[in-house]
Amino acid sequence: MDINETLIYKGIVLPDAPPPAANYIPYVKIDKLVFVSGQVSQNENGFIKGVLGKDLNVEEGYDAARQCAVSLLAQLKMAVNGDLNKVTKVVKLGGFVNSAPGFTEQPSVINGASDLLVELFGEKGRHARTAVGANLPLGVAVEIDGIFEVES
Repeated sequence: MDINETLIYKGIVLPDAPPPAANYIPYVKIDKLVFVSGQVSQNENGFIKGVLGKDLNVEEGYDAARQCAVSLLAQLKMAVNGDLNKVTKVVKLGGFVNSAPGFTEQPSVINGASDLLVELFGEKGRHARTAVGANLPLGVAVEIDGIFEVES
């Protein structure tokens, strides 16, 4: 199925790719690989902030990670000139969760992004990943970066 049809079917609207917040570029393309810079948790209401295990529960973190994946896709769409059908493999995600001391459910939180990418891309959406606790900028709940293989 065409990825654009899948997005419509799932009711997912990709936002405009957010501009960089500091001295970096949103993505780098080298041969068939696209490295997308970290995307922080945000939605139409702004940043999704909070500390998992203190301010937010796992379900809220899962939703924040899913929003990070939506932003990753927006950046990726820009990198492939608007055609996400050029994605041949989701290679790796790096997931960072703003975590309270003792919070150990980072993998469950980052599943929000992983699950969405597998839902959208099927087997080619399965990927390697990391899921770690961190103190994140701007107080956001989650940040995720990604590596994608695309058609040349």
